[in-house]
Amino acid sequence: MAGFRNKGLVPTRRAALTLIGAGALVAGGMTSTRAATDEDEVLTEAKVLRDPDIPVAGNPDGNISIIEWSDYNCPYCRKLEPELRQVIQDDGKVRLVMKDWPILGPVSVTAARTALAAKFQDKYHQAHDAMMGVSSRLTEPRINELLAAAGVDMDRLKRDLADRAKDIDAVLKRNNEQAEAFGFSGTPSFIVGKYRVPGVLSMNEFEQVIADARKAKMN
Repeated sequence: MAGFRNKGLVPTRRAALTLIGAGALVAGGMTSTRAATDEDEVLTEAKVLRDPDIPVAGNPDGNISIIEWSDYNCPYCRKLEPELRQVIQDDGKVRLVMKDWPILGPVSVTAARTALAAKFQDKYHQAHDAMMGVSSRLTEPRINELLAAAGVDMDRLKRDLADRAKDIDAVLKRNNEQAEAFGFSGTPSFIVGKYRVPGVLSMNEFEQVIADARKAKMN
């Protein structure tokens, strides 16, 4: 896991999974890790699961959701990406909600803002895949090079970065507030159904958590 704001050891395997407990989230069955306070407004089902400004992959009508908070400069996010996508493809009924959470410095913020700007030309997934698919740390010139090669209209991108700046920054602010409210301290972090997953899992572990989440949903 990358991007820790503290240096304490945090377990990242399935033993670290916790059912989201305590106060119920507004409107639909999810629950928060903290007492009901201002987070009732941050951790609503609509904002966490159904934010129309957040890109979605996998099956949009899937019967279980995975919500991922990630950073384009996080090596663990990059390593996990193909494995997680394979699990989602093999399952066929998982909806992946993709929350950009740039916590590893200014270039991470630039990468996240650029990906979200690409969404306005329906190129978010191309931008996301291009930046997640490299092995070296991103720089601003490298971001531009990768997105251009992925078919993003760079002139349109520059306009959207300027014209849609408030919308993009509002998305990143919501993503950050939710991650902090769930108590995450680094990337990647996940919610799988009603499970909080603060770290990296193997393919087999993800498959098991998805199965557990489906069972928990029925109870």
